[in-house]
This record gives sequence, C-alpha cells and structure tokens, in this order.
Amino acid sequence: MKPAILDRAAFVLIAPAVPPGFGVARIARIARIARIARIARLARIARLARLARLAGRGAVRGTPARIPLPLACYSPVRNDGGQSSTRSGAVPPVTTSEDQEQEKERGRERGQGRERGPARVHAFRDDALGDHDAVGLAEAIRRGEVSAAEAARDAAARVRAVEDRLHAVQVHVEVPAYRSGPVGSLTGVPTFVKDNTDYRGLPTGHGSAAFVPRAARRHAPFARQFVSTGVTVLGKTRMPEFGFSPTTEYEGAEPVRNPWHTGRSAGGSSGGSAALVAAGAVPIAHANDGGGSIRIPAACCGLVGLKPTRGRVVRNAQGRQLPIDLVSDGVVSRSVRDSAAFLAAAEQYWRNPKLQPVGLVEGPSRRRLRIGFLRDSPNGVPSDADTGAAVTETARRLERLGHTVEPVELAIDPSFTPDFLTYWGLLSFLIGVTGRTLGTDFDRHRMDGLSRGLRETYVKDWRRTPGVVRRLKRTREPYAAAFRGLDLILSPVLARTTPELGHLSPAVPYDTLIERILAYVAFTPVNNVVGTPSISVPATRTTEDGLPIGVMFSGRPGAERTLLELAFELEADEPFRGVRDA
Repeated sequence: MKPAILDRAAFVLIAPAVPPGFGVARIARIARIARIARIARLARIARLARLARLAGRGAVRGTPARIPLPLACYSPVRNDGGQSSTRSGAVPPVTTSEDQEQEKERGRERGQGRERGPARVHAFRDDALGDHDAVGLAEAIRRGEVSAAEAARDAAARVRAVEDRLHAVQVHVEVPAYRSGPVGSLTGVPTFVKDNTDYRGLPTGHGSAAFVPRAARRHAPFARQFVSTGVTVLGKTRMPEFGFSPTTEYEGAEPVRNPWHTGRSAGGSSGGSAALVAAGAVPIAHANDGGGSIRIPAACCGLVGLKPTRGRVVRNAQGRQLPIDLVSDGVVSRSVRDSAAFLAAAEQYWRNPKLQPVGLVEGPSRRRLRIGFLRDSPNGVPSDADTGAAVTETARRLERLGHTVEPVELAIDPSFTPDFLTYWGLLSFLIGVTGRTLGTDFDRHRMDGLSRGLRETYVKDWRRTPGVVRRLKRTREPYAAAFRGLDLILSPVLARTTPELGHLSPAVPYDTLIERILAYVAFTPVNNVVGTPSISVPATRTTEDGLPIGVMFSGRPGAERTLLELAFELEADEPFRGVRDA
C-alpha cells in the first residue's frame, strides 16, 4: 500500500499519533482505515495529546508528569496475578465493634483454609449517612442536621468496611478535612467518579493493565458538570478494560463483586459504581453508558440507571469525533428522585439548546401512557424464564395502573449485532493505535483477551467499516417506526439474569466469550446507536438466589421526563427494596 493513494490529510493526522517505530506502510494502512471510517479527526486529538506530552523534557525522556496525587489508596489493575501492593498512606481500618467481629470471622475463615462463601454485603449503619438517599442527605446537610464533613468521613468509613469484599474502588482520595466545592442541589453528598473520566489530580486508568496511568491535569468536561451539582468526590471506581465488558472482571485481578451475592457479577462497565451504591457506601455515583454500562449494573445491583439522550449532558471531545458517539454520562442511584435530581442539577450547569429541558421531575404524572411490550430481543435472543416473567409481570402492573400495554415489534436490521460488534472492534483498534497518549509505556499486547479479540477481529474485517457505520445509523428509522402511536417501550435490560463471576471473564477464550456476551447483552445497545434515553428500574428478584432483575423503558429522543415520571409511579406502587431489606 502506497501513501500516495491515501487521503493525505488522514495520513498527516495519523502519523504523529502512532507509537514510535511504526513504518510508513503501517501508518498508511492505519490512515486509510481512519479515512474510510470517517474518523480522521480523532487522530487530531491524539496528536494534540502527544504534543502536550512532549512539551516537557521529562515527558520526552518518558517520565510521567509530576503531579501531586491526593490519594490514600491507588490500586492499579495488573496482569501479574493480582493488584499492586504499592499503597501510599493507607487508610486505617474502621474500628467499630461490628467491623471487628466481621474481621474476626474473616480471620477464622482464612485460618481454616476456607474461601469465604457467597454473602450479601452492605455498609448501612447509624451514622451521618443513615438510610438517606442523595436528596435526603443533601436536605439534612442544608438543615444543619449533619455536616458535609461528617458525610464525607462516614462515607469513607463505609467504603473501607466493604471494600475487601466488593473490590469496587480504584482510587481513594484522602479526606482529612472537608473542602467545600460548588454549591448545588446535591451539595455535600459523597460520591465516586468512574475510572474512565479525568478528575484533576487523580489517575485515569480505564481499567487497563496496558499502561500505568498518570494524574489528570484537569477535569474532563463531564467531571466539571458532575461536581457543579455540589457532590464531594471521594475517589474513582473500578471498571472493565476500556468499558468493553458487561461485567467488571479482569485477567489476574479481583473482580468487582455484587453486594447481593458476592459470587455474582456486579455488571459493567460501571460495576464499581453500582456495587458501592447498592451496598450503601455512597448514595449516588457516576456511571456512563456506551452499550448498556449504566443500565446493566443497575439491573444487576437493584438500582435505578438512566441513560440520557445523546447530548443531554456534556459530551467528551473524543466522542464527538466518531461516526457514532455511543456514550452518555449519568449516575446510578437507589431512588428515582436521586436520578431526577442529578439530571436537573446538571442542567443548571449546561443545557443543550437542541433539546427540551427536563427540569426537576418530582413525582409521577397523571397522564396515562401507551407502552409497547417487547419480551424477547429484536436480534432473536430469547429471554430466560426469570427475566421473561419479570417483564411480563411489569406489563401487568402497568395495566393495573391504567396504562395501555401492547406488543410491539422492533424491526432492526439482522446485521445490527455483528455491525455493533465490528464498531466496538474499531474502537479497540483505535485504542491500540493511540494508546501512547494515555501513557508512554502503553503496550497493546497487555490489553486483556476481550480487547485484543475485538481488535484482531476488526483488523480482519476493517473493509466493512463504511457499510457498518451506514447501517448502524439507519437503525433510527425502524426505532422511530416502532414508536408510532406509543409513548415508551418496555423490555428486559438483559436477556439473562446476573451470571456467576467467571462466566464473562476476559480470560475466557474470545470466541466463547463473545457468544456469551451477545446472548446476555441483547437489548441495551440499540439506544446507544440511536442516541435515545432509556432507564433501568428494579422489578423483582430471581426465584433461586433472590438477585435483582431490572426492566427497561426506552423513549424517543428527549423523553427523560416521561421515563422518570413512570419510574416514580412504579417506585410508589411497589417501593424498591435494597440489599439490606431483602
């Protein structure tokens, strides 16, 4: 392949972004792929990041920038059989009598050579956080019943109490004293940020063992919007590598465990955030969704998870350069009003002029809706017995509440699933190409089995990219057609109930793993491609283990208010029960 036959602009943009040592022919091949996929602008970001890194002599020598890290604990994912044992200023353990008894029991189990059996784990206790959700805690702080400093301190203690069972935290921030941040409707509420979003002073590792992350110099655009609500960030939560997996598991490192059953997945890719919120460590946490990554862990952990309309909240620069921006940021929460309050507070910071404002949704609407009912996936994957029963029972509840429910067909192209998989392969390929912008020591060969498999499969089929993008964009047409005469569509979140840890591990051979993932994640990606809002709410629990099962409501672009109003109604009709109350 000769560079002369390529789009010269794509070649010029790509060349500075690839790691040193690439030959002209290889750069040319990458440039051609970028041009065909219409994503050459992505390389401009990589180029700017690379130039910024080279601006200092230390960066030229390959040494990381010297940024003070306000960390009490940093646990980088490793591929050497475990997590790093390097810890700075480790937080002392909690010293309540309850925790001491738990530690004694764990010590007895270790001494007897037994693995700890599956158990429910929670951190609820009589402290400043109490049983409050985020809105309730913010109100208590405003009334002076508790202070923001007490809330931060007690949340940190709760995290320490459950972290050795859940493994949900990537970075702990030292909280020696509370520093007031922006004043918002959630002022003083302790929370965590997902580890794929830059937060000034904290490393962003993307759940990967392929590089050693460095401290971010500034907040990502969404991080600024998030903190504008007044929340207190206590650290960052774990996620699977680059967010590709529907479970938060690793090769050679502890998985994030589900508080409802520590032998089960917490979902992904926002599994760390969901585990902490479900366990009561914090009332709300950041999550984002590029294929179901808010809704899946919400369903697995019995939470509310709203994926907003594309562009409802601030978008990151990288996503805007892609042919299809799949990712929307949001939160996972234990109550509908927390998700509603977050969205209303976020709109106070920035509002998309192309979308009707959501405003503060405070309860159900009197309007009765016409809702489509979808039990099995549009790509032909049937739901299992417990999942099908949960969504069918929800349809009956809706009819009892006065809504009209009718079967609906979502006639998406049969190529949707393989096309979506190819598009994810493109994203993995781009990460492999531009990974040195994340860290000078980035090595794509250290990416996990899922990421490598996606990339290698894409390299074989890259010529399909223009058709893949074209067909995926056309998905909006059958989606819009399905909503003729309907307000919302009810479906499962997942085709299967929460799997055991290991079933979807990146250590599973790629061909087997992908087959399992496609049989599991059969509903959520459509909303990411079309850019429409969707919410997961708890519905019931499995018959065998009592694990949460979520159902999903999807709407037209901008339908967040309708989704939240209906979620409020379902919550009022049958309050969601948490891990402690089940």
